[in-house]
Amino acid sequence: QVQLVESGGGLVQPGGSLRLSCAASGRIFRINDMGWHRQAPGKERELVAAIASGGITNYADSVKGRFTMSRDNGKNTGYLQMNNLKPEDTAVYYCSARVVSTTLGNVEVWGQGTLVTVSS
Repeated sequence: QVQLVESGGGLVQPGGSLRLSCAASGRIFRINDMGWHRQAPGKERELVAAIASGGITNYADSVKGRFTMSRDNGKNTGYLQMNNLKPEDTAVYYCSARVVSTTLGNVEVWGQGTLVTVSS
């Protein structure tokens, strides 16, 4: 099996920063793309940022210039640095990864989510 565990969510004031982590574990041969998604109450889940195995990143327009996604391939971990947070960034943030597993082949896995609340 392959698992993703997110951490780093919490309550922050507008203008503040948080860093989310997504640690992958299990029978992993290689991690290809990784992504961060979010779902606010009453809204559909949306892709916030994605990073390819080579490090190329893409961002939703709403977070460009404020969020930075990175990864540490040696640790099988992805990160989302979130700066200048706004109340509209409040959501549950989910990590995803496309993994080549040593036992399962190509699989897409999701974490359980971590809540980010931006409020004064």
